[in-house]
Amino acid sequence: MGYGQFSPIAKTMEVLDETWTVLIIREMVAGSHHFNEIRHGLPRMSTALLSKRLRSLERTGIVVRRAEGSRTAYDLTPGGRALEPVIQSLGEWGVQWRSELGDDDLDPHLLLWDIHRNIDVAALPEGRVVLAFTFTDVEPRTRTWWIVVSADGDVDVCDVDPGHPATVRMSSTLRTMVDVWRGQLSWSQALRSERLHLSGAAAARHSLPRWLMLSPFAALVDHRQERASSSPPTPGPDASPR
Repeated sequence: MGYGQFSPIAKTMEVLDETWTVLIIREMVAGSHHFNEIRHGLPRMSTALLSKRLRSLERTGIVVRRAEGSRTAYDLTPGGRALEPVIQSLGEWGVQWRSELGDDDLDPHLLLWDIHRNIDVAALPEGRVVLAFTFTDVEPRTRTWWIVVSADGDVDVCDVDPGHPATVRMSSTLRTMVDVWRGQLSWSQALRSERLHLSGAAAARHSLPRWLMLSPFAALVDHRQERASSSPPTPGPDASPR
């Protein structure tokens, strides 16, 4: 459905304002190229709707489909890649102006998917590394998750015990780990307050914050707080100008 306006903003929004469309582009900007990869980043989106939105993005020249052996891959076109700074700006705006989260915004599947693609594989010790996450306030069916990094550097998310001993185990509420991931709560703060508990060899526990890189927007949280703390106080009603 069009807006019936010649404004370039209106024409752009005719493509982007359908539900989930911008988040599909976000997933592709983050490196997802296959249907299941995109779906993992959008766990509450139906597969039928994802297929429909991908077809729509193909028609509008944002996404191109290509064969990759027996699989189908999706790539951003030059026009799609040109949206990357738009996606970045939306994230930056969200950090500054929409930082509050409701309980419905918390999703262990999405959290683990985001964390798994930001592992600093080069910082890991040699051999297989298994990270176990237990969210104490989540229903038993989705309470425990694993990230497995193979000796070759392949990173997988598991919601079923992979059968390998955990290098480090983490236990916290889901919100605590989301806050750590988003940069709103530091590792040291989470541990000192006992909102996060770690078990495993001391060297592994000490190295964990280096292994798990935070959200790409986490650094902006500190900058936002710095700006707020350095802003001059608002003059009171009795203050006189100088």
